[in-house]
Amino acid sequence: MDIENSVKELKATIELSGGAKRVDLLLKNARVVNTFSGDIHKTHVAIHNGRVIGFGSYPAKKTIDLKGSYVAPGFIDGHVHIESSMVKIPEFARTVLPCGTTSVVIDPHEIANVLGLDGIKYMLSSSQNAVLGVYVMLPSCVPATHLETAGAELDAHDLALLLGDERVLGIGEMMNYPGVIYQDRGVLEKIAIAGNKVIDGHAPMLKDKQLYAYVSAGIKSDHECTDVAEAREKLRAGMYIMIREGTAAKNLKGLLPLVNSENSRKFILVTDDRHLEDIEKQGHIDYLVRTAIKLGVDPIRAIQMATINTAEYFGLKQLGAIAPGYQADLIVVDDLKKLNISRVFKKGRQVAVNRRIEPGVIKEYEGKVRGTVNVKWIEHEDFALRAEGKYARVINVVPDQIVTKMTVEPVKQDGGFVSADTDRDILKIAVIERHMASGRVAKGLVRGFGLKKGAIASSVSHDSHNIVVIGTHDGDMYTAAVQVVKMQGGIVAALNGQVLEALPLPVAGLMSDRSSEYVKGKLKRLAEAARMLGSKLSDPFMAMAFLTLPPIPEIRITDRGVIDAVKFSVTDLFCKGKKCA
Repeated sequence: MDIENSVKELKATIELSGGAKRVDLLLKNARVVNTFSGDIHKTHVAIHNGRVIGFGSYPAKKTIDLKGSYVAPGFIDGHVHIESSMVKIPEFARTVLPCGTTSVVIDPHEIANVLGLDGIKYMLSSSQNAVLGVYVMLPSCVPATHLETAGAELDAHDLALLLGDERVLGIGEMMNYPGVIYQDRGVLEKIAIAGNKVIDGHAPMLKDKQLYAYVSAGIKSDHECTDVAEAREKLRAGMYIMIREGTAAKNLKGLLPLVNSENSRKFILVTDDRHLEDIEKQGHIDYLVRTAIKLGVDPIRAIQMATINTAEYFGLKQLGAIAPGYQADLIVVDDLKKLNISRVFKKGRQVAVNRRIEPGVIKEYEGKVRGTVNVKWIEHEDFALRAEGKYARVINVVPDQIVTKMTVEPVKQDGGFVSADTDRDILKIAVIERHMASGRVAKGLVRGFGLKKGAIASSVSHDSHNIVVIGTHDGDMYTAAVQVVKMQGGIVAALNGQVLEALPLPVAGLMSDRSSEYVKGKLKRLAEAARMLGSKLSDPFMAMAFLTLPPIPEIRITDRGVIDAVKFSVTDLFCKGKKCA
């Protein structure tokens, strides 16, 4: 450490704060939302070299008169998987900065399951100059389970290589809570390497002594609470409660009744997964804050849940507040309840005005990743499903939920092979292993998509992101899957041997290298194509992406086969009778 330079910097800062020199920027006539004192005070805000210097009158190189508008800290999303937006980090920044989100804590779990350490390093490097503050929690479960084939395996020694990065805050959501409770050696090693850094939780419905065992291991947050009783027990155990409101999972309305003046500093607003269309229509973290206010939460308290609470949990000591020495990440609004954001500042620089990013703020990232779709040559015959019984387990989709139900149904046969039964909405589903070129193609049956013709396919399928295909016809399933391979990942709709619409996702098979406008346009046309094929689901591609997620009951499918997600094991597709063993 260079003490001499540090002393010089301290002297300069003290002189500036004391009003002896001109500051870079003075925001005049502001009503400051103070997340420390929990009140609002009228003053001027002095900013220099990206930080707040003080309050009141200062000589300034530039002055902006806010005319009584409110100034609050920039919002922080405390838990998000950016890969789910399907755009790279600079493009994601272009989308959320105008919404007032100035920092995010990401868990690059999705890309790590495809590319391992290279995926995490890509997210770190691509965010280096993205303006948006990006901090990383290292994925704790790669692969997520033993019931699927991922593109990588990360143990404690692998994760330890990145823990020294100043933007790496700790270990990401510990989904393997049984591994914690029953003291799995590999899981405990990942916890041990965290040291004094943060460990996020993921423990739906865990309670009593098992919860205490989980928390005592050093895991201090959870974003999987679905009701007040569950959240209260975890709160009493000392956990921070991340209230999630994403595209797939929505818990804001159900959990807000627990928040009060005594406990509100232990709550954090997060999105987890929020798609571009929802961000465009509703907003990002600002939508969560606005909704919380509408549901009766005091505006200052709601803002604390999206700023200082998050910063203090993660140890981001210069974020989450407007105070001397804090980073000048600010939003300007004229109505605290409507939260219509007129200006956004990042490190004292105005980056967005009236929900539009300022020109030249975001620079594109040109770094590349290797190809990740490594598939043994696909044949038309790979989608044929020989009938090995008269009855079979069927995956039943629950609309707007990621849980599924299992039923046993008679199968429709044609020449000894199973065919789709569109009259009963029982379609064929296949999962193609795409990391190791193993040639594994698991096949099953699914109900709830409503397709009357054609097929849909995607390389976005949680958590290992193998290629998943659903269709009424083997030929169209083949066409859709081959197109995904040709694009090195993406989403496809096909009919009569032709591709109707496709969105290439060449970055790990998860993200586009194009603009958010391009991605939104393609997703809209894919949704239209799916509706034309007969689907009535609000988002059939998202519903399809979760059918490969083994930890969520009752029944799933991966490249390893049909999964009994209650017994957590591979099971037979076909049954001897109307009831399966």
